[in-house]
Amino acid sequence: MENNKISVGLDVGTTKIVAMIGRKNDYGKAEILGIGRAKSLGVHRGVVNNITQTIQSIQQAIQEAEAESGQKIEEVTVGIAGQHIRSLQHSDYITRANSELVIDEEDIDRLINQVHKLVMLPGEEIIHVLPQEYKIDGQAEIKEPIGMYGGRLEANFHVVVGQVSSIRNIGRCVKSSGLELEGITLEPLASANAVLSQEEKEAGVALIDIGGGTTDLAVFKDGIIRHTAVIPFGGNVITEDIKEGCSIIEKQAELLKIKFGSAWPGENKDNEIVSIPGLRGREPKEITLKNLSKIIHARVVEIVEQVYVEIKNYGHEEQKKKLIAGIVLTGGGAQLKHLKQLVEYITGMDTRIGFPNEHLAGDSDEEIASPLYATAVGLVMDGLKRQERKRIEKAAAEVEEENLENMEAPDPTIEEEPGLTPPLKKERRTFLDKLTERVKDFLDNAE
Repeated sequence: MENNKISVGLDVGTTKIVAMIGRKNDYGKAEILGIGRAKSLGVHRGVVNNITQTIQSIQQAIQEAEAESGQKIEEVTVGIAGQHIRSLQHSDYITRANSELVIDEEDIDRLINQVHKLVMLPGEEIIHVLPQEYKIDGQAEIKEPIGMYGGRLEANFHVVVGQVSSIRNIGRCVKSSGLELEGITLEPLASANAVLSQEEKEAGVALIDIGGGTTDLAVFKDGIIRHTAVIPFGGNVITEDIKEGCSIIEKQAELLKIKFGSAWPGENKDNEIVSIPGLRGREPKEITLKNLSKIIHARVVEIVEQVYVEIKNYGHEEQKKKLIAGIVLTGGGAQLKHLKQLVEYITGMDTRIGFPNEHLAGDSDEEIASPLYATAVGLVMDGLKRQERKRIEKAAAEVEEENLENMEAPDPTIEEEPGLTPPLKKERRTFLDKLTERVKDFLDNAE
């Protein structure tokens, strides 16, 4: 198999760093060839705060994935999250010089580039500009303006903004680990690609990805992303609370949370007790499961309520914006017992746990289809899509070159039948590709 077929997702999280290698199988599904994970030590709340440690963890995860798959990893698609990510709605318009011509890609590029001139806070940069819907000469709700006539083209945009330094730091870690940056993706978008079905995105759905250090939200409606947010709390703060509340060490708190934790205190009887060995010859501690789940409950309610505020900010309560498919929970934190019931109780919205098996090949490991790996699977899929785009662009360029060569000497014997060769559509380069290049350039010059 040729090398460009594989794609590698690198999920740099607060608790773990995952490197996942995948390729497309014959049915167009993602087949995962290998996975490597390392404890993440240099990341806090989704943001790199210790470059050396992060590089070591990335290298460890990459080596593990290479060993498992027998593939050599050179390029990775990396996810960005963290509390510095925010999003805003913005509308902008352009006036076209010649309304006799139909609207084409270039008009849309011009409109999108105009949004990039928005004045941001110091140190912030636009990561994604996602068009919502277009208006042509005042006619609203146009999904695809290309090919239509009109003088004034305007659109509503969902603009995602993040801190330049944080993005560059991640780029730095990847580069110093001896890897090339193939692409940068917003983590909530990656997770959404992995666990949501197209029907859910059409009907309206909120994806909540509860990670170790952050909780990411992505809201879809009518198949388009409408709102994104990153909330700087995740599974780690629950562990912290258990540690403080029960006066035990972090390792024990984490185990307690995973093995006995529940988000619903009513579930536990008063006499259910766990005994925890004391440190260095001290007496063991006895903790009732009821108290444990009370501590967890209090913190989870806080996280869910913050997310719900964001869902309301999007406008879920308006009839037209109602999220019919409700909520999908994913990420490591989604494995907490009775979380689904609690989320339904707080928000009154239908909820399911999202497993990233929507686009995975049928024979994938059970382990990979865990909510824990949603972001990594999404990043692999993103990398595969990018490669597909590059292939199409390359093919288009080759066809153009051939055409130019053939134009010099037309062959009189062949009569062209009109309309047989469909023009290859050159896909618009997303801003993320441009951002990736900028980060690459920056790192190259900084060396």
